[in-house]
Amino acid sequence: MTAANPTREDFAALLEESFAANDVIEGSVVKGTVTAIEKDLAVIDVGLKVEGRVPLKEFGAKAKDGTLGPGDEVEVYVVRIENALGEAVFSREMARREESWERLEARFDNGEKVEGTIFNQVKGGFTVDLDGAVAFLPRSQVDIRPVRDVTPLMNTPQPFQILKMDKRRGNIVVSRRSVLEESRAEQRSEIVQNLEEGQVMEGVVKNVTDYGAFVDLGGIDGLLHVTDMAWRRVNHPSEILSIGQTVKVQIIRVNQETHRISLGMKQLEADPWEAVEAKYPVQTKVTGRVTNITDYGAFVEIEPGIEGLIHVSEMSWTKKNVHPGKIVSTSQEVEVVVLEVDPNKRRISLGLKQTLENPWEQFAEKYAKGSQVEGEVKNKTEFGLFIGLDGDVDGMVHLSDLDWNRPGEEAMEDYNKGDVVKAVVLEVDVDKERISLGIKQLGGDAIGEAAQAGTLRKGAVVTCEVVEVKDGGLEVKIADTDIATFIKRSDLSRDRDEQRPERFSAGQKVDARITQFDKKTRRVGVSIKALEIAEEKEAVKQYGSTDSGASLGDILGAALKDREKNGEDEKA
Repeated sequence: MTAANPTREDFAALLEESFAANDVIEGSVVKGTVTAIEKDLAVIDVGLKVEGRVPLKEFGAKAKDGTLGPGDEVEVYVVRIENALGEAVFSREMARREESWERLEARFDNGEKVEGTIFNQVKGGFTVDLDGAVAFLPRSQVDIRPVRDVTPLMNTPQPFQILKMDKRRGNIVVSRRSVLEESRAEQRSEIVQNLEEGQVMEGVVKNVTDYGAFVDLGGIDGLLHVTDMAWRRVNHPSEILSIGQTVKVQIIRVNQETHRISLGMKQLEADPWEAVEAKYPVQTKVTGRVTNITDYGAFVEIEPGIEGLIHVSEMSWTKKNVHPGKIVSTSQEVEVVVLEVDPNKRRISLGLKQTLENPWEQFAEKYAKGSQVEGEVKNKTEFGLFIGLDGDVDGMVHLSDLDWNRPGEEAMEDYNKGDVVKAVVLEVDVDKERISLGIKQLGGDAIGEAAQAGTLRKGAVVTCEVVEVKDGGLEVKIADTDIATFIKRSDLSRDRDEQRPERFSAGQKVDARITQFDKKTRRVGVSIKALEIAEEKEAVKQYGSTDSGASLGDILGAALKDREKNGEDEKA
């Protein structure tokens, strides 16, 4: 068959070729030729059976200045090969966008920066024109620090970094901040390499915080910590620095890896601690200003840069459990005494109470051991009484020094807080700030004196006066002494029938024998029964025994007569 008469196979091949061409062209960017300009449209032939028309405005500057004309070659995006009117649908704008996407994807894959222009503000950020493709710039990615006014950045070509691309959704997210950070990091690295510790520079205060200030050293910031601003105490950096102020600083430390720079101002001045030991010897009196008060004491500045601590224990001789703030106040001028100097640790211990007379020494000078004092009961404790004395000091009466004859716990019941009592000074320890007092020492120690004189001893016969008759026995007092004791019922007589307390009366005097005399426990025991038994033994020994035929009555009668006779002889 000739070419003029194609076969069925030829038609099928041509149709297949046509479909294949359509698959390739539709949705692609192709090159075409401008065949004519019709009003505001450009007629373009891309080699299809029909031509397509594209608005001139999509060609930008070429359309505006009239340089676009027939014969010019352009790239367009094939939207449809043939629409309902039988015409092809082309788009120059979509072609430009497709070209941009391809270029942007290549740069995104390579991590390269792209150039764009911020042209509009939207919710949460801004839109950026990346040569035809529209990207989103989040507000947080505009700059390193928050930007209040973005107007100066609008419509100005500048570099951006693509953070994310999604062609299917047509989304591109860019960042201007990452570009600035990278540039800044390079700049910082170069500056840091040229810095050396000990170097003195001028900078501008950029920011002031509670802990220090950031100083711009010409492209890189350094931290001037509050403790390195001055040798003296600085409560807040704003006391000596303000934003925008030019300051001279010394580089203390440089970290080449983190690019952190530590600065100091006080290092440019002489260290006041260098000669502090010679300038402030121990026991020197100085005047200073209270700069800070804590629970454990108060800090006093004795010269700029030199602070010492008055520990709470060195504030008052007598106020032991009082907060330092109730003794001194901030900014108060006080006189103190230097107690200790440690230049290595930069510490000075100061004393406030040492500038005043020691009340314990004053008391010791005024009241010798054995002196009698008077004071108010300030407190009752489980181990004694605290008595307020002259000089605002307290003395303590131990339980054992309350009464000679009664247990301390029992004697304690006689005293109440606020009572005014008298006492004897037993001991004054100035170093330990202790005064020992005794109340029982106001009266004589009958048992102690009797023991020392030897007038009372175990086995001795004494005369006792009945003080009170009780069911269990007799309360008695030993004659010519202040010693009181108790004779139990069983000790009232050798004869059980005579062991009746009621046969005695108050004021009656009876003889008894001392059965116990313990100075340490202060116990004295007497017994009428023991005396009768002792007398019986003595009579039997002297006048014979019942075995010789004499009755016990005869023996005791003879002994009694002899005793009476001896008494008459002594009177004669």
